[in-house]
Amino acid sequence: MTSTSQLQHQLREELELRGIVDARVLDAIEQTRRDLFVPVSLQQAAYDDSALPIGEGQTISQPYIVALMTQELHLAGEEKVLEIGTGSGYQAAILSRLCRRVVTIERIESLSMSAQRVLAELGVRNVIFLIGDGTLGNAERGPYDRVIVTASAPAVPEPLYEQLKPGGRLVAPIGDESMQELILMEKTDSGPEVTPLCGCRFVKLIGAAGWKLE
Repeated sequence: MTSTSQLQHQLREELELRGIVDARVLDAIEQTRRDLFVPVSLQQAAYDDSALPIGEGQTISQPYIVALMTQELHLAGEEKVLEIGTGSGYQAAILSRLCRRVVTIERIESLSMSAQRVLAELGVRNVIFLIGDGTLGNAERGPYDRVIVTASAPAVPEPLYEQLKPGGRLVAPIGDESMQELILMEKTDSGPEVTPLCGCRFVKLIGAAGWKLE
């Protein structure tokens, strides 16, 4: 029977083969147990390179997408990162190993509370959990060196760009309800510079500056 550590290492190797080259990101993913963030009924699929449902109509993202988004943030270790969409808490756990502080916002209270329990059990102490409308960010704790959005929006919510420091990087899936493009947005002196990364599909980002709740 394959051990959890072997599965984690195999996942790392798969991500390397797919072009993830940041050793710190690969280390963080290998050291973070994804099985702790998925429902018991899906434990056997925890290390597959695929998104999985976590309840409340939400998902834990595909490991490749988590790795790619994290890599594009270019984290050196001292950054303050704003995450929009706590979900299972897996992405926040990865980020916590790579930056100084994570502020993560989740609209659905039950998901946030579950994520808080898992990260507490893991001994993570540099993540601040907030419950509310992530499309508005959290100006009180800003500005942020980096912003990562883990749900799709028709456009980058303006409050998130405003709370990004000059020279900062923002990664988000942008598009319609069926398909999006993962983009990197850099805040430069001449305005936002956008680089497309890949096609993707995320759940909708609900909020005042995102999709409306149906």
